[in-house]
Amino acid sequence: MGQMQFGIFSVGDITTDPTTGHTPTDASRIKDIVTIAQHAEAVGLDVFAMGEHHNPPFFPSSPVAINSWLAAKTERLVLSTATTLITTNDPVRLAEDYAMLQHLSDGRMDLTLGRGNTGPVYPWFGEDIRQGIPLALEKYALLRRLWREDFVDWSGQFRTPLQGFQSTPRPLDGVPPFVWHGSIRSPEIAEQAAYYGDGFFANHIFWPGSHTAKMVNFYRQRFEHHGHGTAAQAIVGLGGQVFMRKNSQDAVKEFRPYFDNAPVYGHGPSLEEFTSQTPLTVGSPQEVIDRTLGFRDYVGDYQRQLWLMDHAGLPLKTVLEQLDILGGEVVPVLREEFAKNRPAEVPDAPTHDARKAEAAVQAAAEKAEVAS
Repeated sequence: MGQMQFGIFSVGDITTDPTTGHTPTDASRIKDIVTIAQHAEAVGLDVFAMGEHHNPPFFPSSPVAINSWLAAKTERLVLSTATTLITTNDPVRLAEDYAMLQHLSDGRMDLTLGRGNTGPVYPWFGEDIRQGIPLALEKYALLRRLWREDFVDWSGQFRTPLQGFQSTPRPLDGVPPFVWHGSIRSPEIAEQAAYYGDGFFANHIFWPGSHTAKMVNFYRQRFEHHGHGTAAQAIVGLGGQVFMRKNSQDAVKEFRPYFDNAPVYGHGPSLEEFTSQTPLTVGSPQEVIDRTLGFRDYVGDYQRQLWLMDHAGLPLKTVLEQLDILGGEVVPVLREEFAKNRPAEVPDAPTHDARKAEAAVQAAAEKAEVAS
């Protein structure tokens, strides 16, 4: 995998194409996302991450089902989530679903936990949005234990107690799935990631880079404070969004109607305002390379870069062309450039094999200590 991972993440929106008036069906959009993920692997990307939503116009209510299907259809791709809703899912269910995915994918998976940004979801799953942060903290504390302890005794505020409970299957090779905590604006979530020594994923789409820098730097400082290593050794992922054509003007002209009508940020600031004030880049491959390399100036050397590629009603053909440009012209240059002057202490992106090896070294050291 090398030092950094590059890939795509999807929110799974179903949006009318503003240029043709065509609205995809659930069936066609779900099949398209599978095609997109497989194409991401074919063009040499490392990661595909699927969001979780329970409300129209979004389809991915079950990212674990999509990723399990993709585990059978891919060979190298790391299958992740753009958000797994820690607040409205039961930790027992999450522990079992994602351990199962670990086995089915031979460890080619991780997940990004988030609270989601849709208020009505909470009551649909019997929770209260006013408890968003406490829910995230308590449920994740339990999820961690379910993966690390064979039998769990637990009681808390938000679910029935557990006595001698064992989640099944146990994590692959005794190594729990790697967890990123995703947040746009909550320092409590950055603190949670730092406390456990987990990864922190900054969405990096709607806000200026200075905001992302503040969140990432806070996480890095707290990661060091909690004794997991230096600030530079913290594990950081960034989102982002690009649209590319050979000529910059063509990219802007083609993308503008999609931008203007996008459910995520349409009907607000102009495309020009948005590209100047956020990391959104619409232009040539070289512009995307330059802009992306600039992220390092404000977050430091990091481990994972994902882009949003398939939203706002863009037709499948266009998305696949975007992936061709990304995999063919952009990512190879980024791999090379990001590897230059990368300090030796900066860790590689986490993989199952690397973490398995690390666990073995640790176990051997503990054994030696006991023996002495």
